[in-house]
Amino acid sequence: MKIIYSFLIVAFILCHNSLQAQQDGQYSQYMFNTLFYNPAYAGVEGVTKLSAFHRSQWSGYTGSFVSGGAPTSQVFSLSTPVFRIRSGFGLHVVNDQLGPLRNLETQVSYAYHLGIRNSKLSFGIRMGAFSQSIDYNQYQAIDEDDPFLDGKEGRDSQIRPDMALGIYYRSEKMYVGASFNHLLKSQFNFGANDFTNPLEHQMTLTAGYDFEINYNLVLTPSFLVKTNLESYSFDIGAIGTYNDKMWGGLSYRQGDAAIAMLGYSLFKDNSLKVGYAFDYIIKAQEAKTATSHEIMLSYTLPVAAAGGKKIIRTPRFRH
Repeated sequence: MKIIYSFLIVAFILCHNSLQAQQDGQYSQYMFNTLFYNPAYAGVEGVTKLSAFHRSQWSGYTGSFVSGGAPTSQVFSLSTPVFRIRSGFGLHVVNDQLGPLRNLETQVSYAYHLGIRNSKLSFGIRMGAFSQSIDYNQYQAIDEDDPFLDGKEGRDSQIRPDMALGIYYRSEKMYVGASFNHLLKSQFNFGANDFTNPLEHQMTLTAGYDFEINYNLVLTPSFLVKTNLESYSFDIGAIGTYNDKMWGGLSYRQGDAAIAMLGYSLFKDNSLKVGYAFDYIIKAQEAKTATSHEIMLSYTLPVAAAGGKKIIRTPRFRH
């Protein structure tokens, strides 16, 4: 644990500017979307979980494109353990629409788990395909002789390989993780030699801790930091969970938005979770619209033990 803490401290020291560009889709309910950020999370919870997110950013925003331009993002993920080899597998698929630009990715994760007393230390790797496509018909050229748009119509797509590494530690009350994404730094140029759009290297840091306020109420502060070691952005917040059934919380995204979150767990074993996040833009409203909305669904498959006996999952590992 001392090594992990030292690593996080060094990473924060190296970060000194604010990162404003949005390379990957961003999600306000990041604490429920860990596999998207870190391949080492695959299978850590010891159950098979399916999750889906939909985000409508800057709702009602109208850009200079033919059909608006407000970003929308969806991510579907699957995480499952493989106990015989102390491992976990994960899969996530992302659709990220940014005006005329669309990012599609399919990523497969593998993680190896080390048991440390009542906790886990996991090491993960992710490989996949990252596709970018441009719809030239959405652009309204200011310069009719723009070489990028000259004679181009319809949609153009390129597919590149992608890779990530991660480390993740989980105990009964605490989690902390770091991942290194887009290690191949794949580039997209769409046939223009003077135009390149690389997937920049990105480190992601996450951490959270469960404080038991009383028997029924748990408060979980957490943070998410994204950095390329030259600049950074962060989300910080806290969620209160009552009776392991319902939750609500607040968070703040640096230089962007204040966020409110609500959620509820359904069924006797709380296997189906529904969450909602509302973002209110507090900076640069003149360039955006004021609100964003995000919906989360996750389902944990029942666990059948040998002999038909039911396994009761540990509530502390619910995130």
